[in-house]
Amino acid sequence: MFPVNIKKYYLILAFCSVAVIALLYGVAPQLFLATFFDTEKRAIDLAHVLRALMGLYLALGLFWLYAAFDARYRNAAILTTALFSGGLVAGRLLSLVLDGRPSSLLMFYVVLELAFLPVSIWVLRRPD
Repeated sequence: MFPVNIKKYYLILAFCSVAVIALLYGVAPQLFLATFFDTEKRAIDLAHVLRALMGLYLALGLFWLYAAFDARYRNAAILTTALFSGGLVAGRLLSLVLDGRPSSLLMFYVVLELAFLPVSIWVLRRPD
């Protein structure tokens, strides 16, 4: 029986998750906005922000993917998944309080990010 390396597979899952979201944001930001947020705005500034987020998400995701195959960076990468999801959910919760309820897609993101945080910590505490 082969040992299951939870940390490795968790990082691969984290990469895949964030890569999909990043590409949704950045490949065609106007289409993303029109599809998921029922908006016709074609604002250059908003497209710029979404593409910057795509770059940030892909950079972190690629680090997570790299660390999945290099044990020296695995725990640091898992820690950054916790910081990433924790930071996102903290900002989203602040926005819920200050701005009100966003679209259903963004509420779904809140749920995903809240779920990723304790899972990240649990995975980090697992033995190598």
